[in-house]
Amino acid sequence: MNVISITLILFSVSLSVLAQILLKQGMSNPAVQASFNIGLISGVSTVLTNIFILGGLFSYVSSAAIWLGVLAKVDVSKAYPFVGLGFIGTMLFAYWFLNEPITSTKLIGTLMILVGVLLISK
Repeated sequence: MNVISITLILFSVSLSVLAQILLKQGMSNPAVQASFNIGLISGVSTVLTNIFILGGLFSYVSSAAIWLGVLAKVDVSKAYPFVGLGFIGTMLFAYWFLNEPITSTKLIGTLMILVGVLLISK
């Protein structure tokens, strides 16, 4: 794999991580949660106008578009293990921005994923 392919893979994974954090932030909004108590249409309308949710959806679509470009050039068996890095990024960003705890179990599991990604990418 060349530097451009790895850069695109990491950019795609980063956008996917960003999408998770934005979607969680948006769906945790009390106004979004309360809107579903009013009705499905109200809930969907509130979701589709929440800036965090819209940003998360845009990030996912952008990530998928870049990923398609990666798959056109790189064997999926070489590219896909890098998706595991998304677990690490999501855990760290959830800790920093959503105040989610990092437990020893999460840390050990994440380190195992990192080792797996390193082994497969060689």
